[in-house]
Amino acid sequence: MTSFASDNYSGVHPEILAALAAANEGHQPSYGGDVYTSRLQDAVREVFGPPARVYPVFNGTGANVVALSAACDRWASVICSSSAHIHVDECGAPEKVAGIKLLPVPAEHGKLTVDAIRREARGFDDEHRAQPQVVSLTQSTELGTVYTPDEIGTIAEFAHAHGMRVHVDGARLANAAAHLRVPLRAFTTDVGVDILSFGGTKNGALLGEAVVVLNPELDRGMAYLRKSAMQLASKMRFVSAQFLALFEGDLWLRNASHANDMAARLHERVRDRVEVSHPVQANAVFARVPEAALAELHSRFRFYDWDESVGEVRWMTSFDTTPEDVDQFAEAVRAALA
Repeated sequence: MTSFASDNYSGVHPEILAALAAANEGHQPSYGGDVYTSRLQDAVREVFGPPARVYPVFNGTGANVVALSAACDRWASVICSSSAHIHVDECGAPEKVAGIKLLPVPAEHGKLTVDAIRREARGFDDEHRAQPQVVSLTQSTELGTVYTPDEIGTIAEFAHAHGMRVHVDGARLANAAAHLRVPLRAFTTDVGVDILSFGGTKNGALLGEAVVVLNPELDRGMAYLRKSAMQLASKMRFVSAQFLALFEGDLWLRNASHANDMAARLHERVRDRVEVSHPVQANAVFARVPEAALAELHSRFRFYDWDESVGEVRWMTSFDTTPEDVDQFAEAVRAALA
């Protein structure tokens, strides 16, 4: 069954499988003392700039918990969009595991603005209020939209002026870079982002994400935070080797560009028949589809109903989605609507 449910449904890219096989030769020191993790530090500094330091972890929720813990005091709160993954899809992990209060605010098409952030950027020095210390963005957003470098820079300038730091949930950071056609550092390091996660699983990896610290002030204690959050891999070489395969040769960009292209292809083929809910900028298409047509499509393809109250669905593409997959699905959409 062809899936348009999630880029998590895809397999592992052959180049990453080959990298894992190569890393399997011989013995290497555990817990990050291996040559692959050492090389990964160099690769990440080349991409994000000299201050960057990387901490491989198991999964995206763990990456967010570790990163936010590094950026927050125990009495802190985090301002995020109401659709943010940390708020909607992580079973309260930032609040339960890290003890951080989340302050969600409305965000059109999933993108925060300074005006939206102002709603909760208040009560500083009020001991009765969890102190806003971080603004968390998702890039690309949960609704498939992408912040420009200027937009992130404006938010970072506002956050820093109010003593707050900027965190980016980058589960699909590669897709944002592919859309923007700029280097990763252009909308992270260069515009004031303090800490981020970089997604591997949704971009061809077997498992693993990476926390990238851009503000050296947040690096103190990261090793302990990762361990206490149960995100320290003993055989870390197998996580790091995947990211090396992604960064060396720009596989991360090739995979993300292809996924984006397939979403654009799908959008082009169905936009005259369905109402598209959000701009198609990364590898997701959100559309409103009549209930009768949904039943027919669900019988043949996997995808998620996003907002059943309005018949909104989400169609995701990935690095291994083919043009034939897209055309077959688009034809099925058109037939179901007919």
